[in-house]
Amino acid sequence: MLRIDIEPTAGAARIVIRDFVELRSESMGEVHGLDFIDNRTFVVANRDGLVAVFALPQGDPAGQGHEISPLRVIKGSRFCRLRTPGSVAVRRESHGRLSLLVCNNYTHRVTRHVVHRRWGYRALWNQVLLEQGLDIPDGIALSHDGRWVAVSSHGTNDVKIYDMSAPLGPETRPAGVLENANYPHGLRFTQDGSHILVADAGSPMVHVYASDEGWKGRRTPSRSVAVLDDESFLRGRASVEEGGPKGLDID
Repeated sequence: MLRIDIEPTAGAARIVIRDFVELRSESMGEVHGLDFIDNRTFVVANRDGLVAVFALPQGDPAGQGHEISPLRVIKGSRFCRLRTPGSVAVRRESHGRLSLLVCNNYTHRVTRHVVHRRWGYRALWNQVLLEQGLDIPDGIALSHDGRWVAVSSHGTNDVKIYDMSAPLGPETRPAGVLENANYPHGLRFTQDGSHILVADAGSPMVHVYASDEGWKGRRTPSRSVAVLDDESFLRGRASVEEGGPKGLDID
């Protein structure tokens, strides 16, 4: 975990790492995705295992290393078992509940696990939330108004967008599709919900998609921005699926 400052300069913003802490746990394996529940609690998706909820150690980071134990390990249920969880997004629900939306990479579906802090983040409800149209769901993001969920689909080379204003289930078809991304990975909605940024692992680009009062239908990027130079991109180009940016977030 890095403590950073983003400082404006005459040329471009400068990112300064002020402090860090290294966290290790037997419940961290092939860590692929994570999201914060609040400023002190976060959830990790391990591709080789399960989903684990952790609390940050007390005190300043001070460049220390800590061995930590999970507050809860989430496995799913008999008919909604977690398998190869890769990415996770936290959605706040009514009455203090939280939904953990998890991309199960190689079973090609998104599952929902409802937890509550009061019950130690034990899963109170598990369901298969999305499956239609997904082939290796790699990244997931929620719009800030809670209306839309976007899932990058590695095997179909696109991003599927689902309307959360209606009930969702395995047979729910995507309301919209973002096209022309080679191998979409991490993605984020802008604060006002008017754009989605998509990191393309198969190119040096981040693609920008614009809404038109919603995300229904098919659309191509309104802009693509190179975030890697050719030398850096080719250094990681082990296959056509690699070398480009993967995760991203918006400050």
